[in-house]
Amino acid sequence: MGSQSDYRIMKECEKILRTLKVKYQVLIVSAHRTPKRMFQFAETAEKNGFGVIVAGAGGAAHLAGMVASLTTLPVLGVPMETKKLQGLDSLLSMVQMPNGVPIGCLAIDGSFNAGLLAASIIGNTDSKVKSNLEKWRRIQKKSIKKKPN
Repeated sequence: MGSQSDYRIMKECEKILRTLKVKYQVLIVSAHRTPKRMFQFAETAEKNGFGVIVAGAGGAAHLAGMVASLTTLPVLGVPMETKKLQGLDSLLSMVQMPNGVPIGCLAIDGSFNAGLLAASIIGNTDSKVKSNLEKWRRIQKKSIKKKPN
């Protein structure tokens, strides 16, 4: 995530990854304030065993795009709600990536779904994660009543 304040939203991603038993790491990496940390992380992520990166950031929201420019791993961007533009600035910054540097962009504050999508990507090569995701979805399906009480 781009800053400590993003954790209140990004912890939902952490929660579903933990539930699905996906290995993950939580870091604060700012494209603007800690660029060397961002470069070092992105350039070594694949070598360090990452299969997908979820990047949450607000405002100019450059984190996801900058990380994507430094790795071929899938990068999922979570735009954060901002005070001035309610996150529209973050969303547009992410969805308007230039040709050649794509990211997957989730909804504003959509870190829970980012975690599910990350698990789905990881599940393509990790049968345990895929099984956990399938089980989670079955439970979700069963939790929906046919009629209201």
